[in-house]
Amino acid sequence: MKETPKYRRILLKLSGESLAGKEKFGIDWQTIKLLAKSIKEVRDIGVEIAIVVGGGNIFRGVPAAESVKIDRASADYMGMLATIINSLALQSVLEQLGVFTRVQSAIEMQRLAESYIRRRAIRHMEKGRVVIFAGGTGNPFFTTDTAAALRAAEIGAHVILKATKVDAVYSDDPFKNKNAKKFKKLKYIDVIRKNLKVMDSTSVSLCMDNNIQVIVFDITTPGNLKKVILGEEIGTIVN
Repeated sequence: MKETPKYRRILLKLSGESLAGKEKFGIDWQTIKLLAKSIKEVRDIGVEIAIVVGGGNIFRGVPAAESVKIDRASADYMGMLATIINSLALQSVLEQLGVFTRVQSAIEMQRLAESYIRRRAIRHMEKGRVVIFAGGTGNPFFTTDTAAALRAAEIGAHVILKATKVDAVYSDDPFKNKNAKKFKKLKYIDVIRKNLKVMDSTSVSLCMDNNIQVIVFDITTPGNLKKVILGEEIGTIVN
């Protein structure tokens, strides 16, 4: 029986922490292999995939700027370089599985990645290649969540899939507060008003202005990515 995806073109947002697995720092290769297999599984049923990767497993700009007193712009640029390391790692593992992949960077690095060009990125996806957007927006003071919202709008993605380690959005940290309320559906404005840590306010506003649906789900459970693509109600829907 042929599986029919609900979404034909997606933007998958992976945090840097998700690449670290159970570790607090660096790259866990076993975790990346599992993520790559999930991505291949979805690509194989005809879904066009773009990915934005964070860099928090290597360097986080805001905490560094606040604690070490590094200039905020410099700290953010350091964080962007961390996303390029993660993107190259993910690309390598995907291509080991036979998934043709292109890394496009918002910061020019000709020897490592293509420069971000919107029409080229779309063409890569139409040819069945997975495109990984590295370097955030290329500008300091913007998060990779904002980069995900921006790129999703530019390429005409049907949905942003925000992959996390928890199964949905909660009113509080479910690991610390057992009474935290789980949300199945939220409106963009509720995310901002309730200060829910789904995405930062800039990225939520971008999604709201461009009517891009966001689904927050647990990527660590095997098969969840494909279930979301096929339309199963997993995680939290923000629209």
